[in-house]
Amino acid sequence: MGIEIERKFLVIGEEWRASVVREQHLRDGLVAMTGGRKVRVRICDGQATLTVKAREAPGVNAEFEYPIPLADAEELLTRHCDGNVLSKTRSFVPYRDFTWQVDAYDGVMADVILAEVELPRLDCDVPLPPWVGREVTGDPAYRKINLFGARTGQTAVR
Repeated sequence: MGIEIERKFLVIGEEWRASVVREQHLRDGLVAMTGGRKVRVRICDGQATLTVKAREAPGVNAEFEYPIPLADAEELLTRHCDGNVLSKTRSFVPYRDFTWQVDAYDGVMADVILAEVELPRLDCDVPLPPWVGREVTGDPAYRKINLFGARTGQTAVR
């Protein structure tokens, strides 16, 4: 089991784009969600994974991730995510001693750009780049399922 510790921020402006060192295109689908836990299927760079995340505290998740066959992931996305499938471009942007992941969404969420930074511990002091705005770590309004639901009319999950 891995522990994921991260902080999430809104992105302001376009300045971050000049520092991108790598990009990935991802498709994520939510297979199941209950009690602060979710099961997600993802396809990235021709590789597929199934991930179980369990919230332990705001910004802290237990994370279990397993490779699965690409055909299985395609079927899960198509038939078992009830339309909860998102597409995004993830850009990797170094800033000081950290590499930020900036997610720019496609489709109904094309106006959403979020930046996340993974941390070695929760109380880690992280210098903020000038292109990050308000912190939204732990804010239910900025969970992907709620952002997506607000734009598609699907019921939001708290």
